[in-house]
Amino acid sequence: MPFYETVFIARQDLSDAQVKDLIEQFSKIITDNGGKIHKTEHWGLRTLAYRIKKSRRAHYALIESDAPAAAIHEMERRMRLSEDILRYLTVREEALSNGPSAILDRGSRDDYNDSNENSEDKDNKEAA
Repeated sequence: MPFYETVFIARQDLSDAQVKDLIEQFSKIITDNGGKIHKTEHWGLRTLAYRIKKSRRAHYALIESDAPAAAIHEMERRMRLSEDILRYLTVREEALSNGPSAILDRGSRDDYNDSNENSEDKDNKEAA
């Protein structure tokens, strides 16, 4: 079965528990239709780049799955019908990712970049 990565944006007035319930609901649709869930992540309440349905902020969530196309179509159909979902995007992947997503792993990448900048500064000072 192919691998899919789905990111959806939910309304800002939902609580964290309600967003986690949405993630579980959509995950159950995939598992009931013969798919497997590899990873789910709740990225929290984030600022949108532009207003969507009069909202400036929204909850972001990620679902990585190994599922047949019919399961993905059913999940997307339910997302279209749900008033809580503002937007969604499903992308077919060649392989599932290891570790946390780039959004959640941002802190460790910043530490990596800071350590590289510090080592370059030291090299420049030593050369001068």
